[in-house]
Amino acid sequence: MPPTLTPRRLRILHLEDSELDHQLVLAHLRRGGVEPTMLRVDKEREYLQQLDGDWDAIISDFNLPGFNGLIALELLRQRDALLPFILVSGEIGEDTAVEAMRNGASDYLLKSNLARLVPALLHAVDACESQRARQRADQELAVSRKRLSELAQHLQTSIEMERAAIAREIHDDVGGSLTAVKFDLAWLARHAESAAARDRAMQGLETIRHAIEASQRIMHNLRPAILEQGLVAALQWMTTRFERRSGIACVFRSSHEHLRLPAGVPLVAYRTAQEALTNISKHAHATRVEVDLTAAAGVLSLEISDNGRGLGRADLAKARSFGIRGLHERADTVGGWIDLTSSPNGTTLILSVPMSGPSTRAGSLGHEDGSPVTSPHDPSTWGEL
Repeated sequence: MPPTLTPRRLRILHLEDSELDHQLVLAHLRRGGVEPTMLRVDKEREYLQQLDGDWDAIISDFNLPGFNGLIALELLRQRDALLPFILVSGEIGEDTAVEAMRNGASDYLLKSNLARLVPALLHAVDACESQRARQRADQELAVSRKRLSELAQHLQTSIEMERAAIAREIHDDVGGSLTAVKFDLAWLARHAESAAARDRAMQGLETIRHAIEASQRIMHNLRPAILEQGLVAALQWMTTRFERRSGIACVFRSSHEHLRLPAGVPLVAYRTAQEALTNISKHAHATRVEVDLTAAAGVLSLEISDNGRGLGRADLAKARSFGIRGLHERADTVGGWIDLTSSPNGTTLILSVPMSGPSTRAGSLGHEDGSPVTSPHDPSTWGEL
């Protein structure tokens, strides 16, 4: 003897003005293996009151006192409720049925042929449950992505703050000590009685000079004090230094001599250009680079293009290719975005940042004029060591 199937328990709101038809639908459901908890309503006011209930599906007649099934379906959609809606009618034209399906009805049936009622109902309920599960998964994924983005932005800000702290320590402690040793060696060089002692002191001064230059270079890489002169001057200095160091021709153009930028934007633009030029020197095999800084229609655009070999899909899909991903996260901290296009003839990277309104996220470093946040010991105002 085959095992008895467990009845499917469903909560159903039945929009029907005939008690006999209600009992007919109830009988078909029970015969098909559904154990329903059903409530029959036949007026629009009652229907609206019950829409907030915990229902698995709605079965609706088409002709009702004062309104019809299409109106009932529209009222359900206005609630933005994900609930199966099956239209059952004694007579329904093809045009009406098509309109109902177009408006979101799960299915339509004739009262004279309810053999398909249970399969249609179960299919609609299962489809809605799957859609709800997808929506929950999408919401959880969106929350997870948001948290990951916030974490990445926090890490970017923390890195900049740590860089500033290290640079400050180098300036205050290492730089101060090197300067003191420099003065001592200069005094020894002036007062030494023997030529050998004076030569040794001069050699020490030369070593100290190299150490001071190295300290200044390290401090600049950690926290570019040149940004205090403005983004245009900083990028001009960077491109000139890049051309001299790499041998790659580098052209810088700007639509403005001076730009007043929102907080944090200059540092993000500077780091973006720095990362792009570093990647070009390492991987692009380019002979020419163009850097364009423009401000138009309330948007700051920084475009870095080269004539190198371009980027392939494999290059962008590398598991540990964090450079481009880091640029996206860095741009997001100031409400900006990165566009990257590449071909065998070269690569173009564009940073776009809105300049109006609150363009920075929480945790961005900077003042309203674009200068970095200062502390009692501000590494953006380093003097000569």
